[in-house]
Amino acid sequence: MADPQYELFAIRYATRDAQRSEHFIGGDPHDGPMPMDYFMWLARGDGRAFVIDTGFNAEIARQRKRTFLRCPVEALAAFDIDVADVRDVILTHLHYDHAGNFDRFPNARFHLQERELAYATGRYMQYPRLSHSFEVEDVCGLVRLNYARRVLFYDGEAEIAPGLTVHAAGGHSAGLQFVRVNTRRGPVVLASDVSHFYENMTSERPFTTAFHVGDMLVGFDKLRAAAPDADHIVPGHDPLVMKLYPAPSPDLSGIAVRLDVPPSEPAHS
Repeated sequence: MADPQYELFAIRYATRDAQRSEHFIGGDPHDGPMPMDYFMWLARGDGRAFVIDTGFNAEIARQRKRTFLRCPVEALAAFDIDVADVRDVILTHLHYDHAGNFDRFPNARFHLQERELAYATGRYMQYPRLSHSFEVEDVCGLVRLNYARRVLFYDGEAEIAPGLTVHAAGGHSAGLQFVRVNTRRGPVVLASDVSHFYENMTSERPFTTAFHVGDMLVGFDKLRAAAPDADHIVPGHDPLVMKLYPAPSPDLSGIAVRLDVPPSEPAHS
C-alpha cells in the first residue's frame, strides 16, 4: 500500500534584520544584509494534521527584538484547523523559536528526540553560549508534559505516521531532528535548523549557533541522503522559501506557502 500524500505548508510568523556574518561560523568575507524568517510547518493528509514546531509568542519577540508578524498558532485557523483538534506536534528541537506556544495545543502529544530534552536539562545549560537559545519555561513545560505522558521520545530515525518520518541530525542542538514528508511531488525534507539557509548547506558553512560542528556538517549529508534532490530540501529560516513557493490562496500571500509543489526555480545553484 502506497504511503499517503500530504499537503505541506510553511507558515511565516516572524522575521529579523541580520547580516551575513551572523549566519556562518567564521563570518563571511562579503558581509551585507541577510534577513532571517521564522516558520512553523503544517502537514495535512490521510485525515490527520501534523504541526511541526510551534514558534514563539509576542512577548518573546519583544524580549529578543524580533519582528513579530502574527501568532503562528492562530494562523492555523486559515487552514480550517482547530488547535484543540491537533493530536500530534513534532518539535524539531527545543530552541525558543521552535518550541514556544506548546501550551496552546491542549490535546496534542509531542514528538521529540530523547537526547534533546536531556541536553536542554543537562550540564551544558550552565553555559550561556548554549543556554541562550532556550527559554527555560519552554523546557520546564516539556518536562511537565512528559510527566503527563504526552511526550513521545525517539532515538534516531522513526516513523510518526505512514509517509512521515523524523531523522536525528544533532549539531546545532544536541537532539535536533528533521522531518521527511511524502507529498504529491515526492518526499520533501523539512531541514529545520539542520540548515538555516540554503547557503549553509550548499557552501558547507554551518550556522553560528553550534553544539557540535562536525555533526552539523554530517547533518548536511543526511539531508541530501533523505531527499531525491536539493529542490526537495526546505531550509529552516531562509526568506527565499517565501519567494520560491506559491501561496495556498490569495488571502495567504506573504503568510504561507505550499511546499508540496516544485519551487519556481532552483535555489541551490
